[in-house]
Amino acid sequence: MTLALRGTETDVLADARLIGSELATNAFVLGSPPLVLCVDRRSPASGGLEVEITVTDGGCSRPAPASPTAPAEQTESGRGLVIVDSLADAWSLTTGTNGSRAWCRLAHRPCSSSAGA
Repeated sequence: MTLALRGTETDVLADARLIGSELATNAFVLGSPPLVLCVDRRSPASGGLEVEITVTDGGCSRPAPASPTAPAEQTESGRGLVIVDSLADAWSLTTGTNGSRAWCRLAHRPCSSSAGA
């Protein structure tokens, strides 16, 4: 992922790494092989950067949650989708016995500096 996002601002790279880690961990723990992580980087004509992260696996029997919910404070796991929901501009999760797919998009627009402000 770092190679695909080389030259990206530190905060965008950190968010992408965290999201990728959370999605891959969920696929590893809850899904089945094969696990595939894809990172796509685009520079829209309007400027900025869009990063799409997709993780697929061979499937799982658990249904995708309708919305992420934070676990109890003492619980050691279960925060992955809450993190993805808070950092990503858009995301989706589809699960099934023949394959699961988690996808998200990070959109970064550079801040415009105000001259003479």
